[in-house]
Amino acid sequence: MKQYIGCDAHKQYSIFCAMDEKGRVSPPHRVEHTREELRAFLQELPPGSPIAIETIGNWYWIIDEMEQAGHQPQLAHAREAKKLMGKSNKTDKLDARGLATLLRNGTLPTVWIPPSPLRDQRELPRMRMVFVRMRTTLKNRIHATFAKYAIHFEGVSDLFGGSGRRELEKHRKELPPETQRSVGEELTLLDQLETQIQSIEAHVSEVVQETPKIQLLDTLPGVGPILAIVQALEIGDVERFPGPEHLASYAGTVPRIHESGGKRYDGRVRPDVNRYLKWAFVEAANVVVLNQTRWGDRHVVQLYQRIRKRKGHAKAVVAVARHLAEAAYWVLKKGEPYREPQSTRSLKGKNQTLSSTPR
Repeated sequence: MKQYIGCDAHKQYSIFCAMDEKGRVSPPHRVEHTREELRAFLQELPPGSPIAIETIGNWYWIIDEMEQAGHQPQLAHAREAKKLMGKSNKTDKLDARGLATLLRNGTLPTVWIPPSPLRDQRELPRMRMVFVRMRTTLKNRIHATFAKYAIHFEGVSDLFGGSGRRELEKHRKELPPETQRSVGEELTLLDQLETQIQSIEAHVSEVVQETPKIQLLDTLPGVGPILAIVQALEIGDVERFPGPEHLASYAGTVPRIHESGGKRYDGRVRPDVNRYLKWAFVEAANVVVLNQTRWGDRHVVQLYQRIRKRKGHAKAVVAVARHLAEAAYWVLKKGEPYREPQSTRSLKGKNQTLSSTPR
């Protein structure tokens, strides 16, 4: 008889609970997180058993072992699964049983499991993202240090470029002794990070082959080779999204809606999104903002400027990121490069609606 397995996984162990087609539940079983013990347990299960496991930080190796054992793992959306369980009490055993119940009923909220090679390649641009954030933190700290002592760099567009760096070194002598030393150490670390980031980018270009998908994403405004790779690896198979709004939501560019008593307002975006993909689209949107003078006739710039007047810079950037996410869906779905949305004007000269997706 077919069994449905629920797995409540933790860092050191997992609790498994099996339920048959008639709803009969077997006693829960604790499995310590060693490959030998997990493999031994998986061999005891009926071949091809469906197993529901929540999204946790160390699910990669567990999923790999389940797939190699011939089972059918399904990654459950933890937040949504908890809602559907509707239990006032929470224990490992109850969670495992709840996952098995949702799996048996066909109501388990699942998350896409990327193929193992894709999961491995994703680590390269994600590592670069961490280093870039560290670089930004250091630059912000250096800027703040000079601002504490009212030292300003007039006419310098990039403080960390060639001429900017020379100005920085000249004015560093105006700082107190220990502050000078701190800035010097930060600059040394910043140079090391720059070298590491360049090395990572070169390695990414060697390892990740340029595919038609990457080439299509590279046509989006503000997207370059590295961001195209990040987006392609994080999106995976675009067919898993029913429509562009679903990809935009997955990328964390759609705010939550609160409506009550005839009043509606947009809240913050959900926290349980693909934050790497969100970063990639927001980064592309920031590139659009930086180039708005040169790209003044482009839809993304007009969208940013229109939203900024009403809701400010931050929300305008997210609006552009959402447009790029939806456009990414269409260029991948249709296999066509990005095109500017069609805009038409009436005879009276009034602007008509601009499409948010490429034609």
